[in-house]
Amino acid sequence: MQRIHIVGGGLAGLTAAITAAESRVPVTLHEAHHTLGGRARTAEGPYLTNEGPHALYRRGPHWTWLDKRKLLGPLASVPPLEGTRFFFRRDGALRRTPPLALLRLARRSAPVDTDFLSWATGQTGEEGARAAAHYMGVALFHHDPGSLSAAFVQERLRRATALPPEAHYPIGGWAQLVERMASRAWDLGVRIETARRIDSGALAGLARNGPVIVATHLDAARTLLDDPTLTWDSGRTALIDLALRTRRGDPFIISDLDAPGWIERFTAQDPTLAPAGEQLIQAQIPLAPGTPRADAVHRAEELLDLGFPGWRDRTTWRREALAAGRTGAVDKPGTTWRDRPAVDRGDGILLAGDQVAAPGLLSEVAFNSGIEAAVLAVKLLGKPAQETPAALDLKDA
Repeated sequence: MQRIHIVGGGLAGLTAAITAAESRVPVTLHEAHHTLGGRARTAEGPYLTNEGPHALYRRGPHWTWLDKRKLLGPLASVPPLEGTRFFFRRDGALRRTPPLALLRLARRSAPVDTDFLSWATGQTGEEGARAAAHYMGVALFHHDPGSLSAAFVQERLRRATALPPEAHYPIGGWAQLVERMASRAWDLGVRIETARRIDSGALAGLARNGPVIVATHLDAARTLLDDPTLTWDSGRTALIDLALRTRRGDPFIISDLDAPGWIERFTAQDPTLAPAGEQLIQAQIPLAPGTPRADAVHRAEELLDLGFPGWRDRTTWRREALAAGRTGAVDKPGTTWRDRPAVDRGDGILLAGDQVAAPGLLSEVAFNSGIEAAVLAVKLLGKPAQETPAALDLKDA
């Protein structure tokens, strides 16, 4: 009997596996790592840090998909900006209020063919436009959000500034969500093979036995499929994780409006991420190609000096990493998500991941592409695909 094979056990692969198995077709998921989750894994140990996405945004079809299957689990919501310790660095100093231009731009429609900075400057002036562009570093992980498509950036600005806030956080880290998704796949009969690396030769063998969904990051898919066209722009970001002894009055968030950068105290909404008496903080500082990581570390430490007095003496643990091309797709002027590498590659090969042709913000792209790839794979087997709310939304997007 033919079956669907899925290469990659991250969010896209798990979503595809569940969606396909719900249509009662045989599915095997292959994951090279010994655990599932991809970039949504949560580190083991006392400090539950994530490499991948940090928030689920409520107004996306993936939220509906997870909620329908009771996979969301306990979530922490972002408190309203009013009354929280949410700071903005402007002109080298911390301020409590964002520029009005940032909120105005979030309510206006923007063109696809113009870069965000040019469009926003025409709307509110250069100072406000640059502040808004830098603010969007949090959702783009890109060193120059102003150079990207105005429509692409503005959509994310609108959702990142929505009230009440859309962002929610899985309690205990993303590993909890991954575990629920894996259990759902297992209950549906998905065969899950971890520590199973698939090379191009093995992939060809799988493809003779049914459709194959390649749910890896785009660089790996390009090599696996020997397809040089599988490219798309992404960001390059330094991630600095810190555990600090708790101090009353520490900020929840510092958004750098002088340059793209963001610091968030994740234990503010989920104290389970660190031992009692400690706070878990992550700084993300986008970097231009070729810029050394040390530059980002220096900028992060400047922000910490402003917002977390005595942080060096309070540090109990520290980790640094560089995410290059691993933070999702960014669209240049004149392009949209439809221009990214297509999900259907022909000959029974399908793509899923956060840099392919599917709509959404951050991890939503992985969910949406996984659903679409699974629906197409089921149809390739000649079976009627179960149409989920998310799949129906994709048709209209």
